[in-house]
Amino acid sequence: MARQQPPPWVHTAFLFCLLSLSGAIEIPMDPSIQNELSQPPTITKQSVKEHIVDPRDNILIECEAKGNPAPSFHWTRNSRFFNIAKDPRVSMRRRSGTLVIDFRSGGRPEEYEGEYQCFARNKFGTALSNRIRLQVSKSPLWPKENLDPVVVQEGAPLTLQCNPPPGLPSPVIFWMSSSMEPITQDKRVSQGHNGDLYFSNVMLQDMQTDYSCNARFHFTHTIQQKNPFNLKVLTNHPYNDSSLRNHPDMYSARGVAERTPSFMYPQGTASSQMVLRGMDLLLECIASGVPTPDIAWYKKGGDLPSDKAKFENFNKALRITNVSEEDSGEYFCLASNKMGSIRHTISVRVKAAPYWLDEPKNLILAPGEDGRLVCRANGNPKPTVQWMVNGEPLQSAPPNPNREVAGDTIIFRDTQISSRAVYQCNTSNEHGYLLANAFVSVLDVPPRMLSPRNQLIRVILYNRTRLDCPFFGSPIPTLRWFKNGQGSNLDGGNYHVYENGSLEIKMIRKEDQGIYTCVATNILGKAENQVRLEVKDPTRIYRMPEDQVAKRGTTVQLECRVKHDPSLKLTVYWLKDDEPLYVGNRMKKEEDSLTIFGVAERDQGSYTCVASTELDQDLAKAYLTVLADQATPTNRLAALPKGRPDRPRDLELTDLAERSVRLTWIPGDDNNSPITDYVVQFEEDQFQPGVWHDHSKFPGSVNSAILQLSPYVNYQFRVIAINEVGSSHPSLPSERYRTSGAPPESNPSDVKGEGTRKNNMEITWTPMNATSAFGPNLRYIVKWRRRETRETWNNVTVWGSRYVVGQTPVYVPYEIRVQAENDFGKGPEPDTVIGYSGEDLPSAPRRFRVRQPNLETINLEWDHPEHPNGILTGYTLKYVAFNGTKVGKQIVENFSPNQTKFTMQRADPVSRYRFSLSARTQVGSGEAVTEESPAPPNEAYTNNQADIATQGWFIGLMCAVALLVLTLLIVCFIKRSRGGKYPVREKKDVPLGPEDPKEEDGSFDYSDEDNKPLQGSQTSLDGTIKQQESDDSLVDYGEGGEGQFNEDGSFIGQYTVKKDKEETEGNESSEATSPVNAIYSLA
Repeated sequence: MARQQPPPWVHTAFLFCLLSLSGAIEIPMDPSIQNELSQPPTITKQSVKEHIVDPRDNILIECEAKGNPAPSFHWTRNSRFFNIAKDPRVSMRRRSGTLVIDFRSGGRPEEYEGEYQCFARNKFGTALSNRIRLQVSKSPLWPKENLDPVVVQEGAPLTLQCNPPPGLPSPVIFWMSSSMEPITQDKRVSQGHNGDLYFSNVMLQDMQTDYSCNARFHFTHTIQQKNPFNLKVLTNHPYNDSSLRNHPDMYSARGVAERTPSFMYPQGTASSQMVLRGMDLLLECIASGVPTPDIAWYKKGGDLPSDKAKFENFNKALRITNVSEEDSGEYFCLASNKMGSIRHTISVRVKAAPYWLDEPKNLILAPGEDGRLVCRANGNPKPTVQWMVNGEPLQSAPPNPNREVAGDTIIFRDTQISSRAVYQCNTSNEHGYLLANAFVSVLDVPPRMLSPRNQLIRVILYNRTRLDCPFFGSPIPTLRWFKNGQGSNLDGGNYHVYENGSLEIKMIRKEDQGIYTCVATNILGKAENQVRLEVKDPTRIYRMPEDQVAKRGTTVQLECRVKHDPSLKLTVYWLKDDEPLYVGNRMKKEEDSLTIFGVAERDQGSYTCVASTELDQDLAKAYLTVLADQATPTNRLAALPKGRPDRPRDLELTDLAERSVRLTWIPGDDNNSPITDYVVQFEEDQFQPGVWHDHSKFPGSVNSAILQLSPYVNYQFRVIAINEVGSSHPSLPSERYRTSGAPPESNPSDVKGEGTRKNNMEITWTPMNATSAFGPNLRYIVKWRRRETRETWNNVTVWGSRYVVGQTPVYVPYEIRVQAENDFGKGPEPDTVIGYSGEDLPSAPRRFRVRQPNLETINLEWDHPEHPNGILTGYTLKYVAFNGTKVGKQIVENFSPNQTKFTMQRADPVSRYRFSLSARTQVGSGEAVTEESPAPPNEAYTNNQADIATQGWFIGLMCAVALLVLTLLIVCFIKRSRGGKYPVREKKDVPLGPEDPKEEDGSFDYSDEDNKPLQGSQTSLDGTIKQQESDDSLVDYGEGGEGQFNEDGSFIGQYTVKKDKEETEGNESSEATSPVNAIYSLA
């Protein structure tokens, strides 16, 4: 039979009593006791031993402690008292020892590096934190260097060294090309644990990209890139034929000589490595060779630990997690290819920082009791143990005759109130230390009862039960039980008292009913409590249903008469084939029987009558067999028209409990179509009055069900029946039932943090409904803080479903928590959600480069913006062609956020292009960066030519020149046809050579050669004719070297014949106007 379950606090008290008898007193978690008892300090929270902080944020060094009275705090820095009051940047949080160092008004975080230790003190002792080493994160810049191209023979090994700048903590290393494409790694090319890039053998295709080492620093979230290496591969097969990559003998096909393996890292044939217990052991072997060697790992004298070992980096690394002493020994890696194999042996030594075997625990004793503190640790080398009391070495503490130190144990005898103190055990070796605080508290507390008074326990006759009586006191009280306030201590026979004080009655009888008193006693007093025990009669089915055989169509009655305790509420229901029975219109359920009318074949089966109360139940089973016979009226029922079921009626609520209730209803007529399901709905009158919600669904064979309820909801229910035709009308509502309140058991869902403006973050969530509120005045505690800053949480209480955080930096991550709270308390600790403040326009893309490899294409490359200010949604490129003053139509291209390259085809080889590139977030496009394509060859000439050729003045001038030249040609033609000769007197100092027949008589024939274009003339960029530069001036061609200009500035010097001047002047027909002179005179 079921026994009433004890309340939850009983289990806690039971555990407490077991602990108390093990030699020390454990203080119960009851807040009233915790607040009343004196207690030395206990450190509850502290920063990690190696505390690395971000230089951009304020420094937070945590130290929190509890005690009664509340402890005060002070700090040491580098083993000297740290006077916080003298430094305006340093403050201590209220009711805490946590240090806050604020740099908003200036200062350098590096000035505060050092070793800190927190002391928490009250009048009963002093507790110490660990020694906290504060270091400021560093991300130094990569040293400037110019890297020459690396020249290597194809097939040779190669190591590209990274040598990152030393950061704190060490940066994460990865290799990429200068265009931010990751370097593909395989067993031939891979990155070592030291960050270097190893090529087991270099192939020609390795020259297709450059190689840049990148270092990512944790705290600053920055990536620094080393100048890239460029490879120049010398090869006997200059063509990089991609078909050879899959050649079965690729190296021979490319003329690369095969080589046996050799180790690139580590060097030589043997090395050693030390690792600390509990850490990961990483062994690495990287080998060169042609073909690329395979790596295999072995351990001498045993197998690799399969549960902890895993291979990494294409089998080049062996990692063993959580190393222990049995992992020490010799490991070796075997590198092999078809040319041979070599191996490297690594001797592994496992050392250990101190680790606990027995960590000292707080010791609570009564006056005069004995106890001990044990501090036992192991390590390699063996750690030493140092005891301190209240932060001072035990050797320098005042002598205590009740205390004896025996190595790793302190023994206390006949302790007194004055023995209260906090002891520290520091165990250390060369690899680290452990520090533990344990206080010794001596309490004299009179007995106290921890359970509610005057409990009522109801139990069924002849059952077993246990009466609990949790208590507390110091010294540990003794507990005795009495019945009805008289008689001797109950123990033995039908009673058994457990060590924790609980009383068990092995078999309940009527005479056991009564009031039981438990009395706890120690030297300081006594306390008592009472438990009232009521004995109830068992529930029994005294007339059980019997097995029956019935013909189809007949009526069957199954009896079930029950006797029960009249003070308990009885419920009787039936099962068919161990499933709840649907009582349809052919069945009638009465108080002591079940009647089935018109028995059908489907009615055959087992029927179980279940009679139950809140304390016990009884059941009886019978089997019904149905015999086939002539047609029965049930056949006529099958022919009747089918309809929706009638509504259920007479809803009744029973078995009312805090979180459940039984709902029973009477089914309506199924209208010749069996009811398949019932839907139970509920309505509450606080959040959505008048709105019905589905609660649960039950099979059509059920007309009673236990409904699970939520706290603090004023329920009323209704039921809808469903058959194959449709749903019934809802039943009339039941009476209302309000459950008691409780703290929320969940928190709001769909918590988000998104910026609606660049300087805010809107925190939203889906509010909780009536069935999850669990109490009145539902509200939400909204907390937020910058992610990974360790700053204190900001919080606000909100009654709605949103809260806007203002004055936030642009697009930074926040940790967000939203916790439900009502008047009964808070919900569970909420999950942390990451949200982001508002986005802004991004800065301009970096390093925008325009390259023109030929006259057909232009290549554009760029890097991501330095300040994205949000999630990049893409890039917008606008460009336009121009040729002098002509400007083409603007073209817009949109790219994905990952694209940083674009190649465009030129429309013509002459035009230039102006490019404008900007990045986009959801806010819009940010600042643009503008570049122009380089000028193609002879572009300036072509552009100016095109510009001048379209000017009206230039066209008119050319027409005039053409007309003049035509006129001169006609005149020359006429002169020549007359056979005239034109003397020329050369002004040059060099005499005419006699070998030239045309010069012998000082004259020359005007021949067709003179019609050739003038040598040395050229077209200038502005469209005019420019004479080729010469040492001769126009004056040299005038008479007697005296060239003259007319008043309008035209040159009038002319060629003359070799006759005397007078004769020449008298013969006007002998003067000939040279086409050249005519043209120059126009100028």
